[in-house]
Amino acid sequence: FTTQRSYADDDRTVRPDLTVHLAGGRSIVVDAKVPLQAWSDAAGPATDPDAARQRLRRHAQAVRAHVTALSGKAYWASQRQSPEFVVLFLPGDGALEAATRADPALLDYAFARNVVLATPSTLIALLRTVALGWRQHALAEDAAVIHDLGRQLYQRLDGVLGHLDKTGTALRRAVEAYNATIGAVDNRLGVTARRLAELEALSTGETS
Repeated sequence: FTTQRSYADDDRTVRPDLTVHLAGGRSIVVDAKVPLQAWSDAAGPATDPDAARQRLRRHAQAVRAHVTALSGKAYWASQRQSPEFVVLFLPGDGALEAATRADPALLDYAFARNVVLATPSTLIALLRTVALGWRQHALAEDAAVIHDLGRQLYQRLDGVLGHLDKTGTALRRAVEAYNATIGAVDNRLGVTARRLAELEALSTGETS
């Protein structure tokens, strides 16, 4: 992983808190700037139940407002190998539980804006799940490539075998033509040549 690294987008530069690098060149952006003052206040001693509920609502509102701002940054646009979401990290399960208790629709609101809320107990599981999904996707892509290469290899082998068959046919015809030519030479020219040789031999014998 890398921390506080700047990435240039088309017309801007962004610097997420954490970029987790996974296998295959993939990465996931993690933001940890969620304001927690309201949560700290809500976690403190309070004798007035209404005041405690008001603090929890302020905490949930702060988290929701940060989700909105984080979604607008679209960190994934600067990460070509990143899924289209950013992880909003809360440093404790209690911070998330308190926010969702005061705002039950908070998780759905964040998901709809490509923001995933995570805590220390869920972040590692999230990263492992995403890495496994990417690995399966890479295997599926490799299988598709192997299928295409196998089809291309079959087509090329079929073409080569076709050429070999044509070459064999041409060779057989050439051998047949050669044999026919030899037969014709022997049957037509050979007979005459032998007769001429015999006549020459007879003539030579009579002269001597």
